Amino acid sequence: MIFQSIVLKILHKLNSERTISAVYHLIRGKRSGQTIQDVGIFHLHKFFGILPKLSRKIFDEEINKLIEQEYISIVQESNYEVTEKGLKKVQEPLPISFDGWHYRGNEHLFFARLSLIVQSLSHQKRGIMKFIPIQQNEEIQQWVKNFLLANHYQNGTLQDSLLEEMISSLENTNCNETDKLFVMQRLAGYKIPGYTWQQISMLENVSNMDVQLTYISCLHNWLNEIAQKNEQYPLLNQIAMNIRIEIPLTGSALQTANLFRKGYSIEQISSIRNLKISTIEDHIVELAMNEPNFSIEEFISPTDIELVLNAIHDYNTRKLKILHEVIPHLSYFQLRLVLARGE
Repeated sequence: MIFQSIVLKILHKLNSERTISAVYHLIRGKRSGQTIQDVGIFHLHKFFGILPKLSRKIFDEEINKLIEQEYISIVQESNYEVTEKGLKKVQEPLPISFDGWHYRGNEHLFFARLSLIVQSLSHQKRGIMKFIPIQQNEEIQQWVKNFLLANHYQNGTLQDSLLEEMISSLENTNCNETDKLFVMQRLAGYKIPGYTWQQISMLENVSNMDVQLTYISCLHNWLNEIAQKNEQYPLLNQIAMNIRIEIPLTGSALQTANLFRKGYSIEQISSIRNLKISTIEDHIVELAMNEPNFSIEEFISPTDIELVLNAIHDYNTRKLKILHEVIPHLSYFQLRLVLARGE
């Protein structure tokens, strides 16, 4: 099962240095400082927020299955160890890929827009202007109305143009044909109801959870194809407007980043924003994690960076407490910067 493999890979990456709950918060995309830092420290960007509505009950059921199958063992309460059997499972590649850090559930908004547009155009082609919309959200309905009007749906060419873009972009998307089918089966049209997760699950003999994960993976890959070729897919790019998060910093961290870029020191930013220095340091770590061109050498020397990387390797840990004991002259902030960069 794909979901179990994902959970197992995250547990392995966390290296028993976080509790099982950390996996749940990461998959749901919790916006806490700790979860955001875990994404950077353990390089788990792709899995962040892939299931924003995952219930704790379902998550715990999957954890229990991993225990029953002897992939993990519980050490104390919510602490765990990946077993030898689990380590072998971890080495198996996932059949699908994600870009959770840049979408965080927004892929569902993209599909909601697209599905209502497809439904509207299929009815319009048959001269039927009244139907029960597949999307009940009023904001989505208004967005789609504006899109249809802006693209002159009345002249009858929009449907063919959109269909051509969808076919072309999906052909170039890094998903297999079954994955693409899951996405298309969710669309509804004139006298064609979109399939539910359960219907696709029964039809394809795949678990409900794996159907959803495959669908999300394909949407991520499809959206990346659309974003990379915006001139080639003008209509789909409109539908994907503001879906991909290009500046993934939290609102508060972005304010700190803007001041930092203007040359203000951490102490000055702390004073200007009336926030603790530790909070500003959290923001700088988040900045280091998200901006490839950000240099941490303003805060820590190349020699010390090398010391930290060697300690991570030698002690097989990313625990700040242990690293600080090994390299006591470095602050926790400096250690976190190196962990966030992963250099």
